[in-house]
Formats: sequence, C-alpha cells, structure tokens
Amino acid sequence: FFRIDDDHIGLVIADVSGKGVPAAIFMAVSRTLIRTIALQGYEPGVCLTKSNDLLCKESIESMFVTVFYAIYNIRTGEIDYCNGGHNSPVILKAYGQVEMMPMSTNCLVGTVDGWQYTSAKTQLGVGDTLMMYTDGVNEAFNVDYQEYGDDRMLQLMRQHNGDDCRTLIEAQMNDVKAYAGDAPQSDDITTMALKRKA
Repeated sequence: FFRIDDDHIGLVIADVSGKGVPAAIFMAVSRTLIRTIALQGYEPGVCLTKSNDLLCKESIESMFVTVFYAIYNIRTGEIDYCNGGHNSPVILKAYGQVEMMPMSTNCLVGTVDGWQYTSAKTQLGVGDTLMMYTDGVNEAFNVDYQEYGDDRMLQLMRQHNGDDCRTLIEAQMNDVKAYAGDAPQSDDITTMALKRKA
C-alpha cells in the first residue's frame, strides 16, 4: 500500500506464476511498474492496462501475475478498483454480512498484449473491512489433499467480523496452518486488510 495524495491510498496485492528466482524477479518488476504508473494518477484500469503492455514485453517462459489494484478514498470510503485475474477480495460489513466481491472479468496481467482492463467501484461503510488474500489461503491443502476452500475461509471471516485488521489476519493465518497440519505449505500466502474507521 502507498499514499497517492492526501485523500487516496493505493492498495495492491498480487501473485506471480512460477517459482524461484525468475518468478521473484518478474514480481519485483511488476511491483515497480504498477507502483510507478499508479503514482502518476491513473485510475486502476488504465494502470493495469499500461502495466500489462510493458510486462508482456518482459515476460519469459509465459510468466504472468494476478493483480488486484484499488484506490481507497480515506474521506468517503469509496474504492475504485481493477482486478486482473486475482482472487476476489471479501468485504466484511459492519452489520454482519460477509460477501466476496464480483469475479474478475479481466485477464491475467502479462499475458495478452493490448488488453484493455476495466475498473469498477464499491463502497466501504464505517466499520466495514476489505480483506485481500492470495490463493495460498483458499487453496491450502491438508494431509488428505483436501482444499481449505472459499467456504471455510468465509466462515472464519464471519466469526471474526468486527475484529481489527491484525486480529483478523492472524486468525486467518492460524486457521490455515491448523487446517494444513503436517502437510507442506503448497503455495505462498499473503493477506492484507483495510478497515474503515470513520
């Protein structure tokens, strides 16, 4: 996350295909591009469109990234966002409802040169929380090769709706670890949460 101006914060969560040094380098390049373009003031869809065009030229071995990029207005709670093939974030409403945001209709970033990414908007009310995560959460496996899954993830979030961001994230991570047990971690896990206070 990074400050764009006095009223707006940029939020980015992403996941790169592949493993090892090449994937790490591609992710570092992706992060730098997205942040640099975002700080020029472009809305999320344009930011990912420009990032995608540049990453398509840098991609080796068909690497790509899934990206959720949002601009949060700290005064109004409005979120302007673009989802480039990433997991749908979850909104925990202050009144108790927990819902996944709409599925992405944009392609993965770094795969289709010239793709025009589209933005959308949503609103956080006072007390609402936006929870973002990578597929290392919902696609974690236990020793019986059973997936953690979206339903279990959403149930955990319902149980912790109203908690502060740190508590919510720690509860999510602990639940995934408990579920996986002795099974090796199958993928990287990243989570990020934002709660509107006023």
